[in-house]
Amino acid sequence: MNEFADKLVLVTGGSRGIGKAVALRLAREGARVAITYRHNARAAGEAVAEMEALGGKAYAYQNDGGDFAAVKALVGTVKRELGEIQYLVNNAGIGINKSFFRMTEQEWDEVLQANLKSVFNFCRHLMVDFLKAKRGSIVNVSSVAGFKGLAGQANYCASKAGIINLTRSLAQEFGRTGIRVNCVAPGYIDTDMTKEIGENLVQQFLNQIPCRSFGEASDVAEAVLFLLSAKSRYILGETIVVDGGLSL
Repeated sequence: MNEFADKLVLVTGGSRGIGKAVALRLAREGARVAITYRHNARAAGEAVAEMEALGGKAYAYQNDGGDFAAVKALVGTVKRELGEIQYLVNNAGIGINKSFFRMTEQEWDEVLQANLKSVFNFCRHLMVDFLKAKRGSIVNVSSVAGFKGLAGQANYCASKAGIINLTRSLAQEFGRTGIRVNCVAPGYIDTDMTKEIGENLVQQFLNQIPCRSFGEASDVAEAVLFLLSAKSRYILGETIVVDGGLSL
């Protein structure tokens, strides 16, 4: 029997890009998938419709992952409406690119809240249930930017590095209880962002990648599925890099 069949997975930022690919992959596995979104209700509705077209059960909830109280309320609502959550994928995130001296305090805080604090918030509010069940699997989505600094992305790089080490800390603390926490670090993935950066910059990025192509969101989704599943039962606190060799 498929281990995800009828199990409830919460995917933050699941209305587009990598989060949507993860949600669709889980729906194909028979999971019940609850996604969160911040603003774009239309994209969230389209993602739900695509999951349901695959035969899955899908639900969308508007939420600000950087708001501790809002995440607590959301988790309570999902549990009340859908039952216990067995898996968590922390994917939600944003980028505000600015040179360091042009970056405002608000822009720093906004990215750290959306990318890093949201991971803390969702883990914090779900960990009690996972502890009671003596099981649970969490995958956090970081980035290769968490390993190497990038000019003009100090806030983004700091947030993604924080996710990697938060993952390691949680794995150390909760691994003995049957809860696994792991991470994926995508490189350049073909999403809405890469469609907007211009042909010259695209070629510049491609020249940095040994396999000379951007990854697909589905490539990251496969890594997430593996880390969520029992196939990775002896893997804790690790980060799988999905970047076509970019970080070699």
